[in-house]
Amino acid sequence: MKLSSKPILNLGRFFSLASLLAYSSISFGGELTSVIDDFSHEQSNSLGIPRQFLDDKMAGGKTQTEIVVSEGKLHIKGEIVPPRGQPGWASSVLLLNEKALPQDASKYEGVRLLIKLDKGSISVSANSVEVTNYDYHAAMISVQSDGKFHEVKIPFTSMKRAWSEQTELNTTTISGLSIVAFGMQPTHFDFEIDEVSFY
Repeated sequence: MKLSSKPILNLGRFFSLASLLAYSSISFGGELTSVIDDFSHEQSNSLGIPRQFLDDKMAGGKTQTEIVVSEGKLHIKGEIVPPRGQPGWASSVLLLNEKALPQDASKYEGVRLLIKLDKGSISVSANSVEVTNYDYHAAMISVQSDGKFHEVKIPFTSMKRAWSEQTELNTTTISGLSIVAFGMQPTHFDFEIDEVSFY
């Protein structure tokens, strides 16, 4: 399956959603399970929520992305073409609630990924509704490019904000996780993910 790299949300709807998240502090639903996505479904994560794919076109970039979900794996590759004076990016968003409402992940220590990285710079972020400027708590994913899948565990405590005042991540307010390929210069990226979970 190939999906278009066009953003699912247009810019206006994106910012409207952000505003909703910024002022919402209610958590709905049952207890949050550890497995967020095992990519067994072509369009939805393991919580039954459609995946979202966004890129820098909404900010003037020209990043191109090819997305394939097959045989229980997500394969993403493409080329970062940044907007002028800004980093370029392509983001895969895994919501924890179908209405993007905050969920309580405080019983977990962090995020676990099974990932194979062929090229590019990749990060993962925990998207808290308390963050209103999109500078979510994130960490780089560092694995050897050896053609093999690697288990990566990223403690919540190691996730930092890039340009804002450093604040502690409130793990009771996480609405989703984002896996982001990024770059300041034109560059190619290529990676596969077998599973995303909390641990």
